[in-house]
Amino acid sequence: MKVSVLDGYTDEPSSLGVPPYMAPLPRYIAGAVVDAGHEVEYLTIDDRRSDTPLWKGSATADVLIVVAGAVVPGRYLATMPVSPREAEELSDHNGVTILAGSCAAMGIGSRGKGPSLTPIELSDLYDHTVSMDPDAFVHNLLHGDPEKRRRTPEEWDRWALKGARIVRERQDLDHMMVEIEAARGCARYGSGGCSFCIEPLAGEPVFREPQAVGEEVGALMLSGARFFRLGGADIFSYKAKGIDEGCPEPDPGSVEDLLNTVSAKGPSVFHLDNADPGLIAAHPEPSRRILRSIVEHCTSGNVLSLGLESADPEVMEANNLNATAEETMDAVRTINEVGSEPGPTGLPVLLPGLNFITGLRGESKATMDANTAFLTELIDEGLMVRRINIRQVVWRDGEVGRSRSAFKFKEWTRENVDGPMLERVAPEGQVLKDVYTEVRIGNVVYGRQPASYPILVGLAYDVPLGRFIDVAVTTHGFRSITAVEYPLDVNSAPMGALGSIPGIGRKRAARLVRRRPFTFREEVVDALEDDEVARSLLRYTGPDWPA
Repeated sequence: MKVSVLDGYTDEPSSLGVPPYMAPLPRYIAGAVVDAGHEVEYLTIDDRRSDTPLWKGSATADVLIVVAGAVVPGRYLATMPVSPREAEELSDHNGVTILAGSCAAMGIGSRGKGPSLTPIELSDLYDHTVSMDPDAFVHNLLHGDPEKRRRTPEEWDRWALKGARIVRERQDLDHMMVEIEAARGCARYGSGGCSFCIEPLAGEPVFREPQAVGEEVGALMLSGARFFRLGGADIFSYKAKGIDEGCPEPDPGSVEDLLNTVSAKGPSVFHLDNADPGLIAAHPEPSRRILRSIVEHCTSGNVLSLGLESADPEVMEANNLNATAEETMDAVRTINEVGSEPGPTGLPVLLPGLNFITGLRGESKATMDANTAFLTELIDEGLMVRRINIRQVVWRDGEVGRSRSAFKFKEWTRENVDGPMLERVAPEGQVLKDVYTEVRIGNVVYGRQPASYPILVGLAYDVPLGRFIDVAVTTHGFRSITAVEYPLDVNSAPMGALGSIPGIGRKRAARLVRRRPFTFREEVVDALEDDEVARSLLRYTGPDWPA
């Protein structure tokens, strides 16, 4: 039997799956099909959009499994998740159709306006809609018993290995970040966890063994993957003591074993997902040991996402959130102390990220005041966070919550926090290594480093796409930077590159172009007739120019 797994791209709280990321679920499903003794092919929604031979060949598949669900949708650079219309059209496949991923439980997209937004349900269009573990369902289905159930720990490890080879089918394999799960579930499952989160619904957390995680990374690397993000659950809760007590004590030894096992495989990038700020604040000493392990074994530019969600104590209580504003600020300080030094990629080795959610229960006019006060304190203390995500709440049934202050808070944050914070994280002149040039929009080429939360880099001149290049920061936006290739050769650099350097501009860039070639650095100073502007330019050429 031939089974096609179509990746419609998922974007969930603990799993990034929109290119250049790849979520685990399509790999698990593929592994389950292989384990059941059947033929599997992997394709993406972009294969369908471009009508590739792979897509045309999938028409003969006996089973089509569509994996989709953007629970926390964002702005995407390379492509977009499957749309409701596309998902509807895919249900017309001649064979058995299965809808999998979070969209199976929460719908896909939404209809309506304002507070009346409702998710679009597709369950009536597909033969099977599986919101539990679709890999386990498919494995059973192929054995004639379509039971909806959870995968066992043994199946989890086995299918992760057997499905690793499908990464070879991804066109973005050369710069793709592969998501790896070390655990599932939430340590606060006993209390129900945060009011909106689906993780506690998985029940008691399940942890994979370090050896199994390492073997999966090894198999993926044999198939060509090089960049990894390890997630699935809070890293500080991994095999923690008293996991059923709500705020367990971290186990630094177990975390060290896990991180060491993965890093020993030699990935080019090794980043993590999220961390519980309340747990870090409650157990400072073991948490510091874990942070030091992260700095030792992971690569620089790493980010630990902290789910503050709201700094308003009323909102925290009404939604059973996991940390107070004070606890989260303590966690930010601790992570800064351990990880804020720049690493080989040009970015700090380890920084926190912050998540805010608007539209939660108990929100009032005081909520924005509490949130802005928190971020103001962050700026005033000179602390760094890599990024601040602000999104509207999506409840467990797929309903989207609304907030009157959401836009105002996001606008205030972009104007007052994001810009200054980006200047701290990646200051002017800072060299960022291995930026992959992804797309050209107008006259600007955009690229990113392979990372959990990469900085968007714009180069305001023509640069070939599909290359890894080193760049140096020239200017900052709210959420992105402008840069030039580093080291910059003044004798061959395009005028657009020269003009984007601070203090140069179009007129001085034109003067430099007319006076080229330069043999000595002093000639550049003479051409610009301004020592300070010349120094600004020459720091982008590197110390060895001209050769």
